[in-house]
Amino acid sequence: MRYKIAICDDSAADRNYIQDLTLAWVKERRIDASISPFSSAENFLFQYQEEKDFDILLLDIEMGQMDGVSLAKTLRKDNETVQIIFVTGYSDYISEGYEVEALHYLMKPVKEMKLREVLDRALDKLSKNEKVLNLEVGGEMVRIPVYQIKYLDVQANYVTIHAKEDYTIKKTLSQLAAELDDRFYKVGRSAVVNLTHINRVTKTDIYLKDGSQIPLPRGAYEGVNRAIISMN
Repeated sequence: MRYKIAICDDSAADRNYIQDLTLAWVKERRIDASISPFSSAENFLFQYQEEKDFDILLLDIEMGQMDGVSLAKTLRKDNETVQIIFVTGYSDYISEGYEVEALHYLMKPVKEMKLREVLDRALDKLSKNEKVLNLEVGGEMVRIPVYQIKYLDVQANYVTIHAKEDYTIKKTLSQLAAELDDRFYKVGRSAVVNLTHINRVTKTDIYLKDGSQIPLPRGAYEGVNRAIISMN
């Protein structure tokens, strides 16, 4: 797969520095990738309207008319998979990164080893997003990107997969869970949840980002929280 990486920073010196480090990482990892620099959020968006297939975005926060957080919010309206890495000289914006599901914050001046670690994480997440679950539903094959699956729950002998659409099939929860990856956690006997879709956890329920609610069996609270921490 060929990856598309964008670097958006209004400082030419910072932009060139990040580009050089990223190019060195690409060569060392022997990755097939293109790297495109942009001097403003507006320039990036102009290109993005034509090519909405960028995989990794290294994004400065403090820019001209449109800042990096505003750009990230615009992207997230129709793009769940691009890996956004904020680059900033300030720590004040970190809380805003949660809203746009930023992969990481890199503080300026960016350290080469830290950048490589974060780019490795981005690559790992992208490879997971390529994974699909193949299901036979109503006599036809359905391919569901695994990252879109929010949770699975069981009723009698049937399991419902809750993604952009809901699919109910006659299969065991354990069989389906075996086809997923380490983003998923089994909650008791009746549900499997995608940890990346969790908004908050209480003693009695798991609340997902889309408003869905999954009952939490007694004694399961600590296990779910440990799984979330381990994943991060």
